[in-house]
Order: sequence, then C-alpha cells, then structure tokens
Amino acid sequence: MRWEKLGRIFDPRDFALPHGCREFAQAPQALVCDGFVRIYFSTRSVDAEGGKFRSHVAYVDMKRDFSAALGASAHTVVPLGAPGAFDEHGIFPMNVVRDGARVLGYTSGVNRRVSVPVDSAIGLAVSDDGGRSFRKDGDGPVLGPALHEPCLVADPFVLRHEDLFHMWYIFGTPWRLYPGQAAPERLYRIAHASSRDGREWSRAGRWIVEPALGPTECQALPTVAAIGGRFHMFFCFREATDFRTGAGRGYRIGHAVSDDLARWTRDDATLPLAGSVGEWDSDMQCYPHVFHCDGEVFMLYNGNAFGRHGFGLARLVG
Repeated sequence: MRWEKLGRIFDPRDFALPHGCREFAQAPQALVCDGFVRIYFSTRSVDAEGGKFRSHVAYVDMKRDFSAALGASAHTVVPLGAPGAFDEHGIFPMNVVRDGARVLGYTSGVNRRVSVPVDSAIGLAVSDDGGRSFRKDGDGPVLGPALHEPCLVADPFVLRHEDLFHMWYIFGTPWRLYPGQAAPERLYRIAHASSRDGREWSRAGRWIVEPALGPTECQALPTVAAIGGRFHMFFCFREATDFRTGAGRGYRIGHAVSDDLARWTRDDATLPLAGSVGEWDSDMQCYPHVFHCDGEVFMLYNGNAFGRHGFGLARLVG
C-alpha cells in the first residue's frame, strides 16, 4: 500500500474562519458533493474565560481535484453546548455521513474538568441543507462514559454497511500520573459499537486494536474504508508521555485490516507515510481521514503541532 503525498492543501492563515481563528484546522473530514468536496475541521479560538481554547467546527469547499479552495465557512456549523453540557467547551472532531437526504454529524464534545483538563462524549447533529449547518439531536450525548468505558469517549467515525451503522471511536481509562510527570496524562485506544438507527448504540466495552508501542500506547481518530476487497482502518498513535515535543514520541499514522469489521490485524508496515524533512509534517502525522472520490482513495491528515498549520492530502497509488 503506497501513498503519494500531495502536500498541504489548507492553511488556516489564508481564510477568515469563525471566531477569529488563525491557527489550527484539526481532524479534517470529507463529504463528497456534486462538483466539490466539503472538508470539515475543528478550529481553535481563545475564549474570555482564562484564555483557554474552544474548538468550533468549520469547513472549506474544494474542487474535486483538490487543486484549489472554493471558499470556507465564516460561521460555526454546529453550536457548542450550554453551561454544563458535554460539549460546552468545544467540538473536536465531527465526522459526517449521508443518510438519505440528510447529513448526520457525529460530534466529539469537550468539557473541562477540575482535577484533569477535560472529558468528552459523542453527540449527534443533523443537517437538512447539505451540510452547511447542523441542528443537535438533543442536548446530551448518544455515547458517553459507561461502566466499562469510564472516560474520554470521543473521536467517532461512522460507516453504514448493509443494515447496520458501525462506529469506531476511542475511550480512556482513568487518568494516570506517570513517574516524573507533574500532571496526570490520559490513556485511550479504539473501540467499536453498532446501531440499527444511528442513535441507539450497542458497544462491547473493550479495545479492539493491538498496541504496537506497548500497553501505554494511545490511539486516536480511526477511519475505515473498503479497499481492494478488505476493510482498512487508519488511525494515529503515540507514546503516553512526552509526546508534545519529544522526538519520535508524537503521533504517527497506524493501519489495521479486517474482513468482517469485527476482528482487526495490526499492519503498520504497509503504510509508509512519513513526514517530509523541514516541512509542515516533519515531526508529526496525525488525525487521518480516508475516503473515496472519483475512483481514487485519498487521505486527509494533520501535521506538526496537532494541526496548527492546517492539513494535507495523500493519494493511494496502485
């Protein structure tokens, strides 16, 4: 499996984005439309409460050959939650899937905590105007912390296959204070749930992708596509500590394969998508999203500093 990198295709500094965002376009997610591709992403803006970030969902429309942007949304496409809600302090990311004439948006809502920085849960929003705006399907999450998934339920990717909705997402274990660390860090990996209607979900309460870095590997933002008669999952993974600036400890892209959407075999060796020295993705490749467009398979992904400098594109070759 060989990927041809097509370079960075979106830099947030080039557009007037909601809430004055000038940096960060995280977790790009594609919706293929007639004549263009709409790519949703999460911005970051500083709020008035202590100078902390809030993430809002925006989008950019691009030509179907990705040669140029047609315009970006100057508005937030789905509102954040009210005080105390699971998505009060941000939505990062939002995955979109067509459901007849509607577009369903599965949101990853963020809310701040006292003893640890954040917790998260997964919500549902619906668009009736082709994905320009979304209304929430209720004030609470469709998937949140549970008995065997105690925290950090987030990063949904939904695929409709035959008569079921499948969701791959992450959940965490209680935060852990590692030796030498001043503050606790999170640990999370990928899980799976299924649904008949996209609203009520049945989940197994276990992680499904074996770690390559050992028991403290963190995995994030899965995306699944049918390629060559098999299902392929792409995601990013990192070390549990010193991942923000430590050389070789930040996110990189992982890969697993399946024939039935249930059992997955880790296969990172067939995914040689490395960073380019001195470029925007030299130290980190993260938050992949794989999709089909005009008979080809593409991967959107973020680079250094968790998407601070926008996102790029790669094309599957052969």
